[in-house]
Amino acid sequence: MKTTKTEHLQFNIHLLWNLFWIFFKIGPATFGGGYAMIPILEKEVVYKRKWINAQDMSDLLSIAGSAPGGVGVNASTFLGYRMGKIPGAIAAVLGITLPTFFIVFALSAFYSFFQDQPKVQAAFQGIHGAVIGLIAVAAYRMGKNALFDRSTIVVAIGALITLLITGLNPIFMILFGLGIGILIIQAKKKLGMTTRTEKATHDHIPPTIEYYI
Repeated sequence: MKTTKTEHLQFNIHLLWNLFWIFFKIGPATFGGGYAMIPILEKEVVYKRKWINAQDMSDLLSIAGSAPGGVGVNASTFLGYRMGKIPGAIAAVLGITLPTFFIVFALSAFYSFFQDQPKVQAAFQGIHGAVIGLIAVAAYRMGKNALFDRSTIVVAIGALITLLITGLNPIFMILFGLGIGILIIQAKKKLGMTTRTEKATHDHIPPTIEYYI
């Protein structure tokens, strides 16, 4: 039975609202940096709503972290576009940016009056600790999907040591990782070795849905 245009419109409006509301709730977490929102985003779109699987989430975050701009805004744009094309991307970006805008606006208006208060300073120390915890969880979960064989582990360790010792710009490290990944895959193919570009998984992969936006 064919779906009517009214039902399509209702579905699209519901989808756009969901995208906006999910990222609106996640938005305050980006106040601690884009990577702080990853555990919350993963819980919402992978485990709760099952819009994408864990591997797709890892790929999305890799692209979002490599592209120019904040990782939070990039991730919301990519996911919003995947789910609802351009209107979906707009809804997701508005959702994730508005809370941060309001928070920064409020802090800029009142922070100068309260910055010397011991309770305010203590609150910010607590926020800093919580943000570090969120980023650590995000790194752990990304690592479980991204590090799946000896090659990826060696590259990751090498990149970490290089960044800690040299302070190299992360952009160059991303380009280096791109090049070394291509070389490793080509070398394995020539040697007749099995090549993989992602972790083998039996996670449920949501079916492809055609959206009418």
